[in-house]
Formats: sequence, structure tokens, C-alpha cells
Amino acid sequence: MPSSPPYNAARSGNVLSGTGGAYPNGNPALPFNLPGSRHTDSAIPLHRNKPVQHDYRSEGPAPGKLGFRWTYGSNIAAKNRDPRVQVVQYNEDTFVLRQNVCVHWEAPFTYLLFGNDAALLIDAGATANPEHYPLRETVDAIVARWAQARGRSRVPLTVALTSGEDLAQNQGLVQFAGRNDTTIVPKPLEVMKKFYRLASGWPAGVGKIDLGDRVIEVLPTPGTHKDGVSFYDPYCDLLFTGDFLYPGKIQIGNDRDFVASLERVKTFVASRPVRWILGGHIEMMFVPGRYYPRFATYKPYERILELESTIIDEVLHHAREIQGKEMMLIRGDFALYNGVSPDQRTTAWPSDLPAINPPRPF
Repeated sequence: MPSSPPYNAARSGNVLSGTGGAYPNGNPALPFNLPGSRHTDSAIPLHRNKPVQHDYRSEGPAPGKLGFRWTYGSNIAAKNRDPRVQVVQYNEDTFVLRQNVCVHWEAPFTYLLFGNDAALLIDAGATANPEHYPLRETVDAIVARWAQARGRSRVPLTVALTSGEDLAQNQGLVQFAGRNDTTIVPKPLEVMKKFYRLASGWPAGVGKIDLGDRVIEVLPTPGTHKDGVSFYDPYCDLLFTGDFLYPGKIQIGNDRDFVASLERVKTFVASRPVRWILGGHIEMMFVPGRYYPRFATYKPYERILELESTIIDEVLHHAREIQGKEMMLIRGDFALYNGVSPDQRTTAWPSDLPAINPPRPF
């Protein structure tokens, strides 16, 4: 078996002085999003007598920017005054939404993408009550503003899930029941397969959601959940993976499926550029290998959301290593839990990770 790949300090950003390690909290000095980088400009049409048609063909990923810091909750959740849904506009046609960590400790991410004909909402958060988590109200406001800028009277919306089994990503789905011009991808596995035209070959094959010149590809990725799917956007070169790949404690439901899905993802991205992998949560801290416990509502030292595609090889290597074993395994940007409790503890710290204790948040 090959030796464990070392922790990649160069990939993670800032190097901690005197430690030889790095913490993956990004580095604003790195040229990921240069000041003045252009987003799409088609919302300023030359001819306003007809809807704007944007050209989603591009050489390389469409420009976009993620905020460096997400809201991170409070020690006393009831006193938190941050927005219930934090909205970051990646570019004119791509939005990242995050649920307030004091509303639900998992603080899941959802993603809203627009094409010339329609919009797609990926995942629906962890809370059904719109008073606590106004996901639909937020999405409706974004859609209305986008439609006005593009000169459109209607924008059909599809709501899709990375997993219908994942309670942290499907609870807000009920808010969209009865919404006009809305298609909700069915949650039952067999019906979902038919919707994406994947019933005959699941988990092989690739489905599609056409938003109008922006075609989102749907890749089956069971392993954490038997109905898991990931979404690839060839316009921004983004891969949305839910809780299949994210900077946190990855709960493996079926290790054989998980390894097989990682192998398919590796083959998939070999022929497609991936700028970022964007998962459903953040649980890791900005020091390698450290993560927040469940139910924490104050997370001031989170790692950044974005993962580079090189993480696929690292996760695959270690998933093969623990296949067939009930155990957890800690790495710099993630932890794998195979058949053990999410509260499992370990005393074996990886020898290739710097043992840095994060600062206390009090």
C-alpha cells in the first residue's frame, strides 16, 4: 500500500510561523480573485426591449469570488443577530447561501444557479420553519432581482438535493411546495433516478439539468448516502458535493460505494476542469486536523469552504485504507468516519500533521 501523502501546506494557504505546518484558512494575498476581476456583464443590456441572453461559453472558469469569512454564530445562540440566511454572490449568475449556525449547528450551504431559461437551487438546508430559516423568501428575492436585471417575467426554478436522506440538506424543501413555476426533484431514490434518466445504469452515467445554455451535470455519488449525487457546473468549473466531499467529518455509510464513487469522480474530473469543490458544510478549523464538535453554535475559527480537486486523490487514498474497518481517520482538511459514531474520539494523531491546538473561542 502506498504511504500516506503528506499534508499539503502549499495548497492550504498561510504557513504558521515556526511550525512547518499550514492552516487552510486561505490567504487574501494569493491571486485567486484579483481585485477588479470581472464578473459577467450581461445584466447591463444594450437593448432593453427583449430579455438578455447571456453567452455561457467561456475559456476557463467564469470569474467569481467567495467571501473570505462566513458568519460564525454566537456563544449564546438566542442572542445572535446575524442574518438567518447569509448570501454571497459568487458572480451575477451564481449565489452561495448559508444557514445561520445559531439556527442550526450544521450551518449547511445551498447554491442558486441561473441560466438563460431557468434557475437551480441545490439543497434546501436543515430547518423547515420559514420564520427561523427563510430560505424560500431569500431565494424569491434573489430570483426577482435577477429577473428584473435580465428583463424576464418568469424564471422557472428546479430544487434538487445532493441527498434526499440528508436531514441537514432537505428540511427546507417543504417551503417550496406549491410554488409556481417550480420543479422539485423527487426524494425517493427510484423516482429520483428516473428524473435524471439514470435508472438503467445507476450509479453509472451522468444526468443533466439544462438551465438554458448552462447545462449542469449530475453525477451519482452514493457512499455517505445511498441516493447521493453531485452537481458539476461547466460555466464556473464548480463541483457541488453536499456531504460526500467537504471540509469536515465525512460519515461513510457504505465504504464500498464511497470508494467506487470517489473513483468515478476522479475519472469525471480528469476530463473537466474543477476550480473548486464546494460541499454542504464546514466542520474543520483553520488548523490542520482539528474540527468542531457536533451542536457547536460558535465557530469563529472555521476553515474556508473551498476544496481543490487534488483533495479527491487524498480522500480516495485514505478511503481505500480504511475500507472494511470500523474506524475514524484524521487528515488536515477532513476526517473520515467509517462505521463509527460521529462522536468517536481517537488518540492516534497523524505523524505528518503538526499538532497545533486551536485558540480557545472564549
